[in-house]
Amino acid sequence: MLSASRSETEKAAMPVQLLKIIKGKSETPLPSHLQKEDLKHLQEGFDHTNKYFQGIVILSYPLTKLRDGTDFFKVVLQDLDNVHRSSRINSINILIYGKMAEDCAKIIRHGDTFVVAGFKLAKSPTARQDGRHACHLEVSEEAGSAIYIYTKPRTNAASETASVSVAPKYAYTPLNHLKDGTIVNLYGVVKFFKPPYVSKGTDYCSVVTLVDPSNVKLTCTLFSGNLDSLPKIYKVGDIVRFHRIKIREYNGQMQGITSVGFASLTFDGTVGAPVVPRTSSKVYTFMDEEQKTIEELRVWAASNLSISGPAAKLSGVQPMLFFDLTCQLVGKAKVDGSSFLLKVWDGTKCPYPTWKVPVEARDLEGEKVLLHQLRNLTVDILVYDNHVQLAKSLKIGSFLRIYSIHTKQASADNEEVSHIEFHLHGGTCYGRGIGVLPESNPDVKELKAFLESVDLADSQMESMSSVELDGTFNSVTDLESHLQRCQQLSVTVLTDHQDLNNTELKTILNSTAPQQYRIRAKLRTYKPQKLYQSIKLHCSKCNSLQEVPDGENFDLILQGSTVTAPNPELHNTSWYDSAMWTTQDQKQRKIAIHFVKCDEMLQQPEDTLLMIEGGTLKEVWKLTKRFKCVIPVRSTKDDLELLDLSAPFLLQGNIKYYGCKQCSTPKSIKSLSSIAAEQRPSWEPTEIAQVLGIEPLQYVFIMKFTLVDGTGALNAYLFDYEKFFQIPASEILTNNFLQQKMEMTMNTLCPPGRKLDDLPWLECFIKSYNVRDATKHRVYYQIFDTTVAEDVV
Repeated sequence: MLSASRSETEKAAMPVQLLKIIKGKSETPLPSHLQKEDLKHLQEGFDHTNKYFQGIVILSYPLTKLRDGTDFFKVVLQDLDNVHRSSRINSINILIYGKMAEDCAKIIRHGDTFVVAGFKLAKSPTARQDGRHACHLEVSEEAGSAIYIYTKPRTNAASETASVSVAPKYAYTPLNHLKDGTIVNLYGVVKFFKPPYVSKGTDYCSVVTLVDPSNVKLTCTLFSGNLDSLPKIYKVGDIVRFHRIKIREYNGQMQGITSVGFASLTFDGTVGAPVVPRTSSKVYTFMDEEQKTIEELRVWAASNLSISGPAAKLSGVQPMLFFDLTCQLVGKAKVDGSSFLLKVWDGTKCPYPTWKVPVEARDLEGEKVLLHQLRNLTVDILVYDNHVQLAKSLKIGSFLRIYSIHTKQASADNEEVSHIEFHLHGGTCYGRGIGVLPESNPDVKELKAFLESVDLADSQMESMSSVELDGTFNSVTDLESHLQRCQQLSVTVLTDHQDLNNTELKTILNSTAPQQYRIRAKLRTYKPQKLYQSIKLHCSKCNSLQEVPDGENFDLILQGSTVTAPNPELHNTSWYDSAMWTTQDQKQRKIAIHFVKCDEMLQQPEDTLLMIEGGTLKEVWKLTKRFKCVIPVRSTKDDLELLDLSAPFLLQGNIKYYGCKQCSTPKSIKSLSSIAAEQRPSWEPTEIAQVLGIEPLQYVFIMKFTLVDGTGALNAYLFDYEKFFQIPASEILTNNFLQQKMEMTMNTLCPPGRKLDDLPWLECFIKSYNVRDATKHRVYYQIFDTTVAEDVV
């Protein structure tokens, strides 16, 4: 604390001191680490740490209270070195807040020598009106300020050595005792936070949700023109101490907002970690008993708060994932007006090919030699919109924690061959943002030690699965030679009809349907370009096609089913055992699970089919990870029944099985007892569908290929369950590896950016067929009995 030269405890207790002058000199010297700052050097952008300003009091205003109840006192000081010049040119406003304002107002007089240290410099909004310095100094006990007053002789000699404003012992309010309109001090555990971001004005904003053992939640919105003055929160579970946080009630909920004199400390929430506060302030109060508070909150949070594990590594990322990454910045570049590139690494290697953002070499900041050495270990993260300003200010070599990065498969609409892209989308939803970690951070220390151990020579060895494609194709890559080979050989294999000879497309287009042909052609383009859109659901009975419902639709159906409570009279029958409980949330939802028995015995989880009532989507997916089959049901008066067939009738692993609404005639759930009676029931989806009267829908690839051979061009449809790609259509939507395999297959069959002459040949069978309606007759073509060669991918 910046105070008189006594013990640290004594300093902390005396932020305002009235000093005695003997023979023209101060009896108590100022602390030795303080250095005098001239008025002309009081400018924004300069470091004023360990500096003090000294002047003569030429004007003081009455002590007042701000709207939030904080005491406020304003003093005007004239530069001591320019006392004979105009005070309107050589004077500066001092704004004093809180207890210090009250103390100064009691003792200060015109002509006193006034020394201020630990101040905050800010632009003065009244500089033009009052003709004083363009900046003013803000002073408060919470900011770590100290004031020394050399006063003129008083009539009461005892007052010459008076020491004013002993630092109070702060009272901390539990979150369940907060009241509207009050300004309080509090402790809390971070349950959620948004890293600081630039608000619509010029201030930085941070949002943090706190909890404490009272089990009450408080969301605080914090603003400051100084980024460093906001809480330095790095992860959920951190503990914060807020002083002078204003409480207001909104929609029945208490909220916290910054007020004048707001200050914060942040502590690591890990049990056993050192109790070291994070703060930009050089001075703060922290009592011994507060360490006990921190340790108690740590223990409470460890058993009551769901704290995620360590941030993901690049080696563990998957497509379509949101994750936090602790990393080091090695390069950055402007991409366009709304996006910015950060090139980072964490010492591990992404298991998938990654997209390299195309930027000019001259625009890329960073050490060129290091960037080249790390080229196979770095990933490019594109940040957007409100994150761009902060990204531009980041220093090369700094350690970052980037929150809620989105990995997604690259769109195939452009001409670049790309696989996984890393994006930090605009906005602050889900805590998106960038945090700069100090080198003292334990995670940074661990990361630095790991980075130093990485053998960069090993990282230069590239396999086919990790070649980074940037759309320009290096002439010496394995991919290049692979594609050259594909130009000469067919990338597809015929599985039947070897006696057929090749037919030119021109001939096929001029022939009548139906017929079968063998062709040799090139794939000029295909639809849909977004491969996940090629997956449909097909009913083999009525030949209908439909889109695969999304998870949100299933979630809504599950929520609707919770309206009907489980019927206890249907529990614990001869062929299943039941368990029911009530959730502890406000809805007090009832959940029932029915475990199907075999030979009157419960089976191992991996062999068990269960039925669930009242479960959420998250709860259902958890059960599928442990049990063989899960069937969502609801109670009627006499029996359990399936939900609406818009929802899956069965979940097995990651696959959802749907039934055709038009062709299904659902039967009683009791029908499952016939399978349960078998010696070792296999619980095959087709068998379950049959006994329940469900006509199952099958996952199928539907794509349109535009094929050319130099004589003509025709559109042929691919209608395939798993034969063509050698990938089950039922698994592609939930299996990242298979999605990657399919994308690489299509990039081989139809390499983006290639001229027609450079495309590989496909050898396949197609059949023509007629489609007639009342007014039109069309001929269509479909690929059949063809599969992708095993060595293509």
